[in-house]
Amino acid sequence: MNTENQIASNLALVKSSLRDAEVRAGKQAGSVTLVAIAKTQSIEAVQCLLGTGHKVFGENKVQEAIEKWQVLREQYEHIQLHMVGALQSNKSNLAVKCFDVIETLDRPSLARELSKHMDKQDRRPECLVQVNTGEEKQKAGILPKDADRFIKSCRLEFNLPVTGLMCIPPMAEEPSPHFVFLAQIAHRNGLKNLSMGMSSDYLVAARFGATHVRVGTAIFGKRRQDGET
Repeated sequence: MNTENQIASNLALVKSSLRDAEVRAGKQAGSVTLVAIAKTQSIEAVQCLLGTGHKVFGENKVQEAIEKWQVLREQYEHIQLHMVGALQSNKSNLAVKCFDVIETLDRPSLARELSKHMDKQDRRPECLVQVNTGEEKQKAGILPKDADRFIKSCRLEFNLPVTGLMCIPPMAEEPSPHFVFLAQIAHRNGLKNLSMGMSSDYLVAARFGATHVRVGTAIFGKRRQDGET
Protein backbone atom coordinates (compact mmCIF):
# COMPACT_ATOMS: atom_id res chain seq x y z
CA MET A 1 0.00 0.00 0.00
CA ASN A 2 1.33 3.42 -0.87
CA THR A 3 1.90 5.92 1.91
CA GLU A 4 -0.31 8.98 2.30
CA ASN A 5 2.45 11.22 0.95
CA GLN A 6 3.04 8.97 -2.05
CA ILE A 7 -0.64 8.90 -3.01
CA ALA A 8 -0.91 12.68 -2.74
CA SER A 9 2.29 13.06 -4.77
CA ASN A 10 0.97 10.69 -7.45
CA LEU A 11 -2.25 12.69 -7.68
CA ALA A 12 -0.33 15.94 -8.10
CA LEU A 13 1.79 14.39 -10.87
CA VAL A 14 -1.26 13.05 -12.72
CA LYS A 15 -3.00 16.42 -12.49
CA SER A 16 0.09 18.25 -13.70
CA SER A 17 0.53 15.89 -16.65
CA LEU A 18 -3.15 16.24 -17.49
CA ARG A 19 -2.94 20.04 -17.45
CA ASP A 20 0.03 19.91 -19.82
CA ALA A 21 -1.88 17.59 -22.17
CA GLU A 22 -4.90 19.90 -22.12
CA VAL A 23 -2.78 22.91 -23.05
CA ARG A 24 -1.04 21.02 -25.85
CA ALA A 25 -4.46 20.01 -27.18
CA GLY A 26 -5.60 23.64 -27.20
CA LYS A 27 -7.96 23.16 -24.26
CA GLN A 28 -8.34 25.23 -21.15
CA ALA A 29 -6.33 23.80 -18.26
CA GLY A 30 -8.68 21.99 -15.90
CA SER A 31 -11.29 21.29 -18.56
CA VAL A 32 -10.88 17.49 -18.31
CA THR A 33 -12.35 15.96 -15.15
CA LEU A 34 -10.09 13.49 -13.37
CA VAL A 35 -12.10 10.59 -11.95
CA ALA A 36 -9.94 8.86 -9.34
CA ILE A 37 -10.80 5.16 -9.43
CA ALA A 38 -11.05 3.98 -5.85
CA LYS A 39 -12.13 0.36 -6.35
CA THR A 40 -10.55 -2.00 -3.80
CA GLN A 41 -8.93 0.97 -2.08
CA SER A 42 -9.30 1.48 1.66
CA ILE A 43 -11.10 4.43 3.22
CA GLU A 44 -7.73 5.61 4.50
CA ALA A 45 -6.22 5.62 1.01
CA VAL A 46 -9.18 7.56 -0.38
CA GLN A 47 -8.93 10.06 2.47
CA CYS A 48 -5.42 10.87 1.26
CA LEU A 49 -6.99 12.32 -1.87
CA LEU A 50 -9.93 13.90 -0.10
CA GLY A 51 -7.42 15.68 2.12
CA THR A 52 -5.95 17.37 -0.96
CA GLY A 53 -9.39 18.63 -2.00
CA HIS A 54 -10.06 16.09 -4.74
CA LYS A 55 -13.79 15.35 -4.97
CA VAL A 56 -14.47 13.13 -8.02
CA PHE A 57 -14.17 9.36 -7.62
CA GLY A 58 -15.15 6.18 -9.44
CA GLU A 59 -16.18 2.77 -8.14
CA ASN A 60 -16.75 -0.56 -9.91
CA LYS A 61 -19.07 -2.31 -7.48
CA VAL A 62 -22.26 -0.97 -5.98
CA GLN A 63 -21.98 -2.66 -2.59
CA GLU A 64 -18.37 -1.61 -2.08
CA ALA A 65 -19.28 1.95 -2.99
CA ILE A 66 -22.17 2.06 -0.53
CA GLU A 67 -20.07 0.74 2.34
CA LYS A 68 -17.17 3.09 1.65
CA TRP A 69 -18.92 6.30 0.68
CA GLN A 70 -21.74 6.23 3.20
CA VAL A 71 -19.02 6.88 5.77
CA LEU A 72 -16.99 9.33 3.72
CA ARG A 73 -19.94 11.46 2.64
CA GLU A 74 -20.70 12.13 6.29
CA GLN A 75 -17.24 13.67 6.60
CA TYR A 76 -16.69 15.38 3.24
CA GLU A 77 -18.99 17.60 1.19
CA HIS A 78 -19.53 17.93 -2.56
CA ILE A 79 -18.25 14.47 -3.52
CA GLN A 80 -19.17 13.30 -7.02
CA LEU A 81 -19.27 9.53 -7.38
CA HIS A 82 -19.16 7.71 -10.75
CA MET A 83 -20.21 4.13 -11.38
CA VAL A 84 -17.59 2.79 -13.82
CA GLY A 85 -18.06 -0.97 -13.56
CA ALA A 86 -20.57 -3.29 -15.19
CA LEU A 87 -23.95 -2.71 -13.55
CA GLN A 88 -26.41 -5.52 -12.94
CA SER A 89 -30.02 -4.56 -13.52
CA ASN A 90 -30.99 -5.82 -10.06
CA LYS A 91 -28.55 -3.33 -8.51
CA SER A 92 -29.99 -0.34 -10.38
CA ASN A 93 -32.07 0.76 -7.38
CA LEU A 94 -28.97 1.02 -5.20
CA ALA A 95 -26.95 2.58 -8.01
CA VAL A 96 -29.46 5.41 -8.41
CA LYS A 97 -29.27 6.08 -4.66
CA CYS A 98 -25.48 5.99 -4.45
CA PHE A 99 -24.04 7.44 -7.66
CA ASP A 100 -24.08 10.87 -9.24
CA VAL A 101 -22.99 9.58 -12.65
CA ILE A 102 -23.57 6.11 -14.11
CA GLU A 103 -21.04 5.54 -16.90
CA THR A 104 -21.95 1.99 -17.88
CA LEU A 105 -25.43 2.14 -19.37
CA ASP A 106 -25.27 -0.50 -22.10
CA ARG A 107 -28.57 -2.36 -22.66
CA PRO A 108 -32.32 -1.79 -22.77
CA SER A 109 -33.08 -3.88 -19.67
CA LEU A 110 -30.75 -1.70 -17.59
CA ALA A 111 -32.16 1.48 -19.11
CA ARG A 112 -35.66 0.35 -18.15
CA GLU A 113 -34.68 -0.39 -14.54
CA LEU A 114 -32.72 2.84 -14.12
CA SER A 115 -35.65 4.85 -15.45
CA LYS A 116 -38.06 3.13 -13.09
CA HIS A 117 -35.93 3.75 -10.02
CA MET A 118 -35.09 7.33 -10.97
CA ASP A 119 -38.81 8.05 -11.17
CA LYS A 120 -39.47 6.36 -7.82
CA GLN A 121 -36.63 8.13 -6.04
CA ASP A 122 -37.04 11.45 -7.85
CA ARG A 123 -33.29 11.38 -8.36
CA ARG A 124 -31.67 11.50 -11.80
CA PRO A 125 -27.93 10.78 -11.90
CA GLU A 126 -26.32 11.55 -15.24
CA CYS A 127 -25.89 8.56 -17.55
CA LEU A 128 -23.17 7.76 -20.05
CA VAL A 129 -23.68 5.04 -22.63
CA GLN A 130 -20.82 2.55 -22.69
CA VAL A 131 -19.84 1.67 -26.26
CA ASN A 132 -17.87 -1.50 -26.99
CA THR A 133 -15.74 0.17 -29.67
CA GLY A 134 -13.57 -2.91 -30.15
CA GLU A 135 -16.59 -5.24 -30.37
CA GLU A 136 -14.96 -7.56 -27.84
CA LYS A 137 -17.16 -10.49 -26.85
CA GLN A 138 -15.94 -10.53 -23.25
CA LYS A 139 -16.48 -6.81 -22.69
CA ALA A 140 -19.62 -4.92 -21.75
CA GLY A 141 -20.96 -2.08 -23.86
CA ILE A 142 -23.43 -1.51 -26.65
CA LEU A 143 -22.09 -2.42 -30.10
CA PRO A 144 -21.27 0.59 -32.31
CA LYS A 145 -23.85 -0.40 -34.93
CA ASP A 146 -26.56 -0.22 -32.26
CA ALA A 147 -25.33 2.90 -30.47
CA ASP A 148 -27.40 5.57 -32.24
CA ARG A 149 -30.63 3.65 -31.86
CA PHE A 150 -29.91 2.84 -28.22
CA ILE A 151 -29.05 6.45 -27.34
CA LYS A 152 -32.30 7.62 -28.91
CA SER A 153 -34.26 4.97 -27.02
CA CYS A 154 -32.66 5.93 -23.70
CA ARG A 155 -33.66 9.52 -24.22
CA LEU A 156 -37.14 9.19 -25.72
CA GLU A 157 -38.49 5.88 -24.43
CA PHE A 158 -36.87 5.82 -20.99
CA ASN A 159 -36.37 9.57 -20.43
CA LEU A 160 -32.87 9.06 -19.08
CA PRO A 161 -30.45 11.99 -18.65
CA VAL A 162 -27.88 10.70 -21.15
CA THR A 163 -25.08 13.27 -21.38
CA GLY A 164 -22.24 11.33 -23.01
CA LEU A 165 -20.41 8.14 -23.88
CA MET A 166 -17.77 5.92 -22.32
CA CYS A 167 -15.40 3.34 -23.79
CA ILE A 168 -12.55 1.01 -22.83
CA PRO A 169 -10.37 0.30 -25.89
CA PRO A 170 -8.90 -3.19 -26.38
CA MET A 171 -5.70 -3.55 -24.39
CA ALA A 172 -3.63 -4.75 -27.34
CA GLU A 173 -4.65 -1.93 -29.69
CA GLU A 174 -3.65 1.69 -30.15
CA PRO A 175 -6.36 3.61 -28.24
CA SER A 176 -6.53 6.79 -30.30
CA PRO A 177 -8.71 5.38 -33.14
CA HIS A 178 -11.20 4.21 -30.54
CA PHE A 179 -11.25 7.67 -28.94
CA VAL A 180 -11.82 9.30 -32.33
CA PHE A 181 -14.59 6.79 -33.10
CA LEU A 182 -16.34 7.45 -29.79
CA ALA A 183 -16.13 11.21 -30.33
CA GLN A 184 -17.78 10.82 -33.74
CA ILE A 185 -20.71 8.89 -32.24
CA ALA A 186 -21.07 11.53 -29.52
CA HIS A 187 -20.98 14.39 -32.03
CA ARG A 188 -23.73 13.03 -34.26
CA ASN A 189 -25.92 12.43 -31.23
CA GLY A 190 -25.31 15.84 -29.68
CA LEU A 191 -23.58 14.47 -26.58
CA LYS A 192 -20.99 16.60 -24.76
CA ASN A 193 -19.26 14.18 -22.38
CA LEU A 194 -16.62 11.60 -23.32
CA SER A 195 -15.25 9.35 -20.58
CA MET A 196 -12.20 7.70 -22.09
CA GLY A 197 -8.65 7.09 -21.01
CA MET A 198 -7.20 5.23 -18.04
CA SER A 199 -3.80 5.19 -16.32
CA SER A 200 -1.99 3.95 -19.43
CA ASP A 201 -3.60 6.30 -21.95
CA TYR A 202 -5.33 9.22 -20.22
CA LEU A 203 -2.96 11.74 -21.81
CA VAL A 204 -3.80 10.38 -25.26
CA ALA A 205 -7.49 10.57 -24.41
CA ALA A 206 -7.15 14.22 -23.39
CA ARG A 207 -5.66 14.95 -26.79
CA PHE A 208 -8.58 13.28 -28.58
CA GLY A 209 -11.48 14.96 -26.84
CA ALA A 210 -11.96 13.33 -23.45
CA THR A 211 -13.98 15.34 -20.96
CA HIS A 212 -13.38 12.74 -18.23
CA VAL A 213 -10.46 10.37 -17.64
CA ARG A 214 -10.58 7.43 -15.22
CA VAL A 215 -7.29 6.96 -13.37
CA GLY A 216 -6.61 4.52 -10.54
CA THR A 217 -3.26 2.75 -10.75
CA ALA A 218 -1.26 5.89 -11.55
CA ILE A 219 -2.61 7.45 -8.35
CA PHE A 220 -2.95 4.59 -5.86
CA GLY A 221 -0.33 2.22 -7.26
CA LYS A 222 -0.81 -1.38 -8.33
CA ARG A 223 -3.78 -3.14 -6.77
CA ARG A 224 -3.76 -6.59 -5.25
CA GLN A 225 -6.33 -7.71 -7.81
CA ASP A 226 -7.76 -6.70 -11.20
CA GLY A 227 -5.74 -5.15 -13.98
CA GLU A 228 -4.77 -1.57 -14.58
CA THR A 229 -7.32 1.25 -14.52
